[in-house]
Amino acid sequence: MTAAMLLGALAGWGAMMVVTGLVPARVPLGDALARLDAPTLTSSASPEPWWVRLLGAPLVDTGVGQAATRAVGRDLRIIGRSPAEHLARTVALVAAALLWAPATFALMALGGVGVSWMLPLWVSLLLGAIALAVPTLAVRTEAAERRRSFRHALGCFLDLVAVRLAGGAGVDSALTGSASAGEGWAFAELRQALTDARLRGEPSWNGLAHLGKQIGVGELQELAASAALAGDEGARVRVSIAAKARAIRMRGLADAEGAAQSASERMSLPVVLLMTGFIVFLGYPAVAAVLNGL
Repeated sequence: MTAAMLLGALAGWGAMMVVTGLVPARVPLGDALARLDAPTLTSSASPEPWWVRLLGAPLVDTGVGQAATRAVGRDLRIIGRSPAEHLARTVALVAAALLWAPATFALMALGGVGVSWMLPLWVSLLLGAIALAVPTLAVRTEAAERRRSFRHALGCFLDLVAVRLAGGAGVDSALTGSASAGEGWAFAELRQALTDARLRGEPSWNGLAHLGKQIGVGELQELAASAALAGDEGARVRVSIAAKARAIRMRGLADAEGAAQSASERMSLPVVLLMTGFIVFLGYPAVAAVLNGL
């Protein structure tokens, strides 16, 4: 009995650790503010950790690794995560999911609890399938949040560009000066994109279009197309940029309103579950009495 209780406690602790890993704690406010001053996403001075080199690096150039990272390439780019790290996270999570059930049932067998081998097999397959999809879903969720933050910074950037154009600045100088006026990773990406376009001898909006294609922000590509149609005439470019900034702000307000409504709906779910349990608790004795009387 003592061994079975100990094995049950170990299994519960393992399940709690798995749930804790899948649902991490909220990031402290200080760390979140520190990320705003982080360097550009394209710079990676520190080498990959050892577990990434061990689990992910050998799979990057394989067909399986390329197929696993092709669909989330833009998402990995905007969150600053390499394909090797994404593959390493996936391999580690899948391995833990596949080995958790056999290890748990092996401990139960050592404690004298007989279990068929089919049960841990099906549990491992189910957990493995879930673990295979969890890293991709986490990357997409984080990338969506980063794109929302980038659009907010882009709206501020476009407002600055419109003000500089209204003051008589040229298109290139307005874009470069506005990108240098802001801080954070989003403005660092904009500065890098404008610098790359200047080094290639291309118009500045081509660099913004290339950046939008890399990180999956369509507003940058739409802005580049509008600026290209307007040409070098500052007044026409200013009208196009001001309209795009207004559209980005309206979309941000709509997204914020939708998120607030979704959060309000989620808050009602615990109350519904509580009332359902209360109704079942009250109605079960009556239903059981009727069924026993038949």
